[in-house]
Amino acid sequence: MARSRRSSPPDAARVVAAVTAALDDCRGAPGALAVALSGGRDSAALLDAAATAAPARGLTVIALHVHHGLSPHADAWANACIAMCVAHGVRCRVLPVHVLRGPRTSVEAEARRARYAALAAAALAEGAATVLLAHHQDDQAETLLLQLLRGAGPQGLAAMPALRVDAGGLAWRRPLLGVPRAAIDAYVAARALRTVDDESNTDVRYARNALRHRVAPALAALAPGYPATLGRAAVLQAEAALLADELAAIDARGAVAGATLERAALAALPAHRARNLLRWFLRGCGLPAPSQARLEAMLVQLTRARGDARVRLVHAGMELGVHRHRIVVHCPPPADYATPWKGEPELVLPHGRLAFVAATHGALDPARCAGDLLVVRARRGGERLALGNGRPRRALTRVLQDLGLAEWERESLPLLFCGDALAAVPGVGVDAAYQAKPGGAGVALTWTPAGAPAARR
Repeated sequence: MARSRRSSPPDAARVVAAVTAALDDCRGAPGALAVALSGGRDSAALLDAAATAAPARGLTVIALHVHHGLSPHADAWANACIAMCVAHGVRCRVLPVHVLRGPRTSVEAEARRARYAALAAAALAEGAATVLLAHHQDDQAETLLLQLLRGAGPQGLAAMPALRVDAGGLAWRRPLLGVPRAAIDAYVAARALRTVDDESNTDVRYARNALRHRVAPALAALAPGYPATLGRAAVLQAEAALLADELAAIDARGAVAGATLERAALAALPAHRARNLLRWFLRGCGLPAPSQARLEAMLVQLTRARGDARVRLVHAGMELGVHRHRIVVHCPPPADYATPWKGEPELVLPHGRLAFVAATHGALDPARCAGDLLVVRARRGGERLALGNGRPRRALTRVLQDLGLAEWERESLPLLFCGDALAAVPGVGVDAAYQAKPGGAGVALTWTPAGAPAARR
């Protein structure tokens, strides 16, 4: 894997300048600098330039290669990446991933999801503060065109950012985003780099490949500099998206709290600002933007339904409901389940954790179950509970309604049964038949739901 000692031509020099500038920005960052290495021309050039420039800046480079297992050549690609790294004196980690495949599953989308998850986990494990990605100017132009074909707004048309810091604090940089493919090809030739070719890149069944091989040549004939022009358009769209977000933040003042949005505030806005605020709110909860038609339907249901109407909208695996005049993003109730409790300090349930903590006042006395099996399960309807001696046994539904719990909170509460009898409900109380004697030892139930949506910071 020898590299030429010839001086780089002007086009190739653009790669050096772009990577050097990115590494200068990373100077002083803790830990290693991770490079996502597929073995193709773009990532090979990125690795070569980064490995050459890093030592003078006090940076250590590590390469991360994701092994998707989708191609019969995947093992050979991994070995080629390891050889590249040996030639550069760089450590290489191969990251095997499982890509879900099915009749309604996009292999591209699932591979991307698995790839980024693996890269993030490996980078954090290596103590890397930054991951370098090899997307270039032509990739950016293709992304913008794909988003146009999907009818995307400014957020989508902004395409790929040159720098993004995720929720875990990991920085994702694309140093070559302003560098055309031709300059990268010139760099690879000048440095005599050996690279691998992914045969799927020529498969025009994938939209990006079809654009690259069928549409891009026609665009290049019409406007030779179109990737740079579309790159500038993406920058302008990113600015428009930022302005839209700033307007949404103004409209959200006093109306958004965590994963909740005041219904009246949304309804009071003009239609275009209401749509903008709802998109911003959903994105702040970690959810993708719905289609235009879906967004319009959601707005109608969320703002025009009667105050006592049941609203349950499913979106991206989460649900939107209305409770006490606020729109709430929440996890859907779990499917039916039954988990035996044998005295463990904590049970992991499908939708959270149920802890059993030593207590006295109003605690559960497991010994009062007289040998019956203790089981935690979901609500099925008809449950009744007496919260004190001499107090009537009431329908659990009415008890939970009196406590002001939202419908989805009521449906998600785990219930502890002694045989067929309801013994305890976390956050509600213990049935009189199973309470510990005053001052006697027992346990209290503490419920922590899982999967709560991310709140905007």
